[in-house]
Amino acid sequence: MIAIFAQQIVLGLLLGALYGLATVGLALVFGVMKVLNVSHGELIMFGGYASFWLLSLYGVDPYLSIFLSMLILFLMGVGLQKGLFVHVTKLGEAVRIKNSLLIGFGLGLIMHNLAILFWTADERSITPAYAGLGTSIFGVVLPLTRVGGLFVAVLAIAILHYFLNRTYLGKSIRATAEDWESATLMGIDIQKTYLVSFALGCALAGVAGTLVGVGYYISPAIGLEWTLKSLIVIVLAGLGSISGIFLGGLLLGVAEALGGFFIGMIYRDLVALILFFSVLLFKPEGLFARRMR
Repeated sequence: MIAIFAQQIVLGLLLGALYGLATVGLALVFGVMKVLNVSHGELIMFGGYASFWLLSLYGVDPYLSIFLSMLILFLMGVGLQKGLFVHVTKLGEAVRIKNSLLIGFGLGLIMHNLAILFWTADERSITPAYAGLGTSIFGVVLPLTRVGGLFVAVLAIAILHYFLNRTYLGKSIRATAEDWESATLMGIDIQKTYLVSFALGCALAGVAGTLVGVGYYISPAIGLEWTLKSLIVIVLAGLGSISGIFLGGLLLGVAEALGGFFIGMIYRDLVALILFFSVLLFKPEGLFARRMR
C-alpha cells in the first residue's frame, strides 16, 4: 500500500513538472504583455508534432529535437507576435486581455483544424528505442522517458531563471512586466521586449510539447486541455515568480495523482477544479505569490 501511494506521488511529480513547464511560457507572456494567449496549448501540440516527425522521418532523438522544436516554435512566435498580437499590445491594458482572448480562440481553432488536416486526429506518441526502459527504487517504478522529462523541465526553468535575472534582456523583460511606462523612460525598447517575451514563451511551449509527446501522447485535441491546465496552475501559484509557477505545476500533478488514487482516475480532473476554486476563494493571489516574491 505504501509503495502504491509513493508511486502515485512520483507519477504526480513527473506530470506536474510538465504542467509547470507548460505554464511558464503562458505566464511569461501574460505577465509581461498583459496578453492572454489561449492558443498556448495548440503551440504545445505543434511542438510535440515537430519532434514526432523529426523522429519518424529522420530518426532524430527527441531529446535532441527539443532544440529544433524550440527554434521552430520561437520563429512561429515571432511571426504570430508581428502579425497578430502586436496590434493588441498597442491598446490599453484593460482592453488587451479581451482582444487577446478573441485572437487566441480563433488562432487555436485554426491550428487545431490544420493539425487534423495535416496529421489526422489520431493520438501519437514519440517512442524512441529506450521508451519502455526504467528502473525501480524501493518498489517505485521510474520510467526513463518521464524522468528525463523532469530533468529537462528543471533545466529549462533554471536557464530561464538565469536569463531573466542575469542578462540585460532578461532584466528588461522583468522591468517591462513591473511597469512598462517606467521601462520606456529608462530607454528600454518595449516592442522588442514584447517580441522576445512572446517568442520565448512559444519556445518553452515547444519544449513542453516534446516532453508531452515522449512521456504521454499528442493529438490535435490536447491543445484545450493543456491551456486549461496552465490556467489552473497560474491561479494556484500566482504570477511574479518562475519558481512559484513550477511549484504550482508540481502541486497540481500530485493532487491529480492522489485524487485518482483515492476516488478514481475518472475524477482526477474534478480534483483539479476543486483545488482551482478553493484557491480562488481563499487565496486569490495564489499560493506562492507572496512567499516567492
